[in-house]
Amino acid sequence: MVGVSVGLGNVWRFPYMMGQNGGSAFLFVYLLFTILLAIPALMSELALGREMRQGPLGTFTRTLGPVWGRLVGYLLLITVLVADSYYLVVIGNVAYTTFFSITVGFGPETTASYSTGLGNGTLQMLITFGILLISLYVIHLGLRKGIERSSRFIVPFFLVVIIYLIINTLTIEGVGQKLTEFLTPNWSELNMDVVFAGLGQAFFSLGLGGTFLLVYGSYMKNDQDIPKVAVSTGFGDMASALFASLFIIPAILVFNLDMTSGPQLIFNTLPELFAQMPFGRVAGSLFLLALTGIAFLSNLAALEVFANALSEPGYTRLNRAQIILLIGVIEAVLIVPSALNPDLIGVLDMIFGSGMQTLGSAISIIALAWFIKKKTALKQIFGDRAAGRLPRAYFFLVKWVIPAILLVILISYIYTTII
Repeated sequence: MVGVSVGLGNVWRFPYMMGQNGGSAFLFVYLLFTILLAIPALMSELALGREMRQGPLGTFTRTLGPVWGRLVGYLLLITVLVADSYYLVVIGNVAYTTFFSITVGFGPETTASYSTGLGNGTLQMLITFGILLISLYVIHLGLRKGIERSSRFIVPFFLVVIIYLIINTLTIEGVGQKLTEFLTPNWSELNMDVVFAGLGQAFFSLGLGGTFLLVYGSYMKNDQDIPKVAVSTGFGDMASALFASLFIIPAILVFNLDMTSGPQLIFNTLPELFAQMPFGRVAGSLFLLALTGIAFLSNLAALEVFANALSEPGYTRLNRAQIILLIGVIEAVLIVPSALNPDLIGVLDMIFGSGMQTLGSAISIIALAWFIKKKTALKQIFGDRAAGRLPRAYFFLVKWVIPAILLVILISYIYTTII
């Protein structure tokens, strides 16, 4: 579960969203929403998936009815495919950066060459196609042989490398003062854009949205403790985002780089950092290798969601191999615009990464709290503890409070954006 959640959302997305949305004000909103909204929503989606033992199409058809259920299911699956298409392009960018770091290294004399390659849309598209092919092969192997086996190695490796980088970055002269200034909240920056961005980051990073977690919930054993899984996954993901920021953001501040440069932020920052860090080429190459792996895991989850959904009886006559081939063709087409026009990534990320995933999670919570018996829902989440005071308070939260907050923020953001 941590392998699914931790990925580019923590290292690529979190710093640039923080830079574009009020800095420490965004950080406060993100932390608050993760603890109060995202982790309870994570529990709901896992419980809904385990209760239904199906993916988005089957789950929403059974809870919301055949017409609305299929409509919602297909809409959320399209969201996954679009989001994963630009996510794959970013993974391709990271893979290219990794290869460049290992074979050439970063320095003043190599910056122009690196930037030229990174800006070559055709090259980046071909790299992304290669990653897509590898991804399709891994999901063909299945959950345990492919995804889980990869996670057990990549996640610890990522953690070790990132701790080393934090220690080195925090020893750079002047970094303490810069970081303190940046982390001092400027509440005048807090507006609806920041609130929506913080909410979207909390839900995007954990993979909420009525898709990923329904599928992974459907794989869970009946005796697995959902609250324990949700809390450990939520805090593990949140810690990864903070760890990544503890070496990326100080480097940006010390080297006077532009915090508001958007999706290209880490690709502008990391070469500068690794060029000046002791043993920077080795440490940087290891980090980028780990980042490529951790991002690859999250991408596998997205592809598995779609493969799982179309494998459900009654939705297609294709076998799993044919479904995987179909996914590959669709994703290859969707990849092209983002690879050739990187500015499109930021726009798509706000619509599908923040907006649609938050909406999908709200629908999942409503499906659990309003269309499944309360006793069944609580039994699925809390097991033998379902009759206690805490489970009753939780159910009130997911039935009334969380859906209302999510929908109000979504509608307010759309209104303020249009006006």
